Amino acid sequence: MAGEAPRPGILLVDKPGGMTSHDVVARARRAFGTRKIGHAGTLDPMATGLLVLGIEGATRLLTFVVGLDKTYLATIRLGVSTDSDDADGTVTAEADASAIPSEAIYAALEPLRGAISQVPSRVSAIKVDGKRAYALAREGIEVELAPREVVISRFDVLAERREGAVIDLDVVVDCSSGTYIRSLARDLGTSLGVGGHLTALRRTRVGPFGIEGAASLDAPAATPLLAPAAVAEAVLGRFDVSADEARDLRHGKRLGGAAARLAGPRAAAIDPDGVLVGIVERRAADVKSAMNMPEEQRG
Repeated sequence: MAGEAPRPGILLVDKPGGMTSHDVVARARRAFGTRKIGHAGTLDPMATGLLVLGIEGATRLLTFVVGLDKTYLATIRLGVSTDSDDADGTVTAEADASAIPSEAIYAALEPLRGAISQVPSRVSAIKVDGKRAYALAREGIEVELAPREVVISRFDVLAERREGAVIDLDVVVDCSSGTYIRSLARDLGTSLGVGGHLTALRRTRVGPFGIEGAASLDAPAATPLLAPAAVAEAVLGRFDVSADEARDLRHGKRLGGAAARLAGPRAAAIDPDGVLVGIVERRAADVKSAMNMPEEQRG
C-alpha cells in the first residue's frame, strides 16, 4: 500500500482494554499508511469494544455516526464508590451492600430508564471553560457539570453475583449518544444508599453496526472496509439518483421537485453505479447536497 492512498471506507475495530481511542487511530494510520483516519466517538482506556473508524474521504461520514444510539455490556459494583465512577479511580467510600434484596435493585433501575437527566462523571471529556473535565480533575479543581438529557431504552440485569459486602451486576444498556454508563453505575449505587462504580465496560453496537463485524487491532488492514455507500445508506437511508442528477448534485445544483422521493430530512445519494455521491437534504420541494464525497475518494 506504500505510495498509494487506501480506498475510502469505514473500519469497525474491537478496541482492547488499556488503550485510548487515539492509540487505536494511531495504529490504524500505520497499518493503512495514511493519516486521514478519524473515529466516531471515544471509548475510555478501561473499556473495550466497538470503535468506528473512517478512512480517507469516508471520515466525512463520521459526523452522521457519532450521534447514533449505542449498546453496552457492563459490570456495576454496588458497595464501593470511586472518584471517577469506574475502576480506574480511587476508592472514596465503601458500604455493606449485602443486605440489599434483588427486588430493591430492580426497583432502583426503573427511574434510570427512559428519558432521564444525567450528570456526567467529573472525569468525562466534557469541556469546561475550554478545558476537559478530566484534566481539571487531575489538577484538583472541582467543577460542577450541568446535567444533560439522555434516553435509556434498556437497562437490564443479566446476572447478579454477591461476595462479601459487595454486589456485582452484569447489565446491558441501550442508550442515546452522550450517555455515560459510569454515571448510571454511580446513580444506581447512590439511589440504593451504598454507592457504586463501573468495573467493566464493552460497547457492542453503534447504530446498525455490531461488534461481530469488527476487526482485531492486531491486523486491521486485513479486514475489508465497509463501502461509504453501504454505510451512508444504513445510517441515513438511500436516495437513488440518475447519472444526470448525480452530476448536478456534484456541481452544487438543486434537484427541483425531488423532495417527494426523500423518506426523511436527509439521505445518501447513490448513483446508478452504486457510488455514494454525497448526503442530500430536503429544501422545501427540492433536494440539495449537504455534503459531497470528493471525486477521487468515492468508493
